[in-house]
Amino acid sequence: MSAAWIVLILSGMLEAVWATALDASKGFKRLRPTLVFFGALLASMVGLSYAMGSIAVGTAYAVWVGIGAVLTAAWAMLTKQDRASVIKVLLLLGLIGCVVGLKAVS
Repeated sequence: MSAAWIVLILSGMLEAVWATALDASKGFKRLRPTLVFFGALLASMVGLSYAMGSIAVGTAYAVWVGIGAVLTAAWAMLTKQDRASVIKVLLLLGLIGCVVGLKAVS
């Protein structure tokens, strides 16, 4: 796996971090989550930009969003901020399959 793909995966993971921190910041009223939000957002965007130097924009963006969406939703279910259900888990697994598929055909 190339460096661009590794950075893209890590950047997608950071997307989940900043999305979760954004919620925890309560409208930027809490300092620590606000700082985590801005730090993770910046690192995630820099990583996405780097990955797009080697990976097509459509593929890179779809993978980045897919990883971030799956991890954010999974974290919300694990922490009981969102109800888990069989259908939600199956749909998230479908997203993972799509991300893996995009890597496979790239």
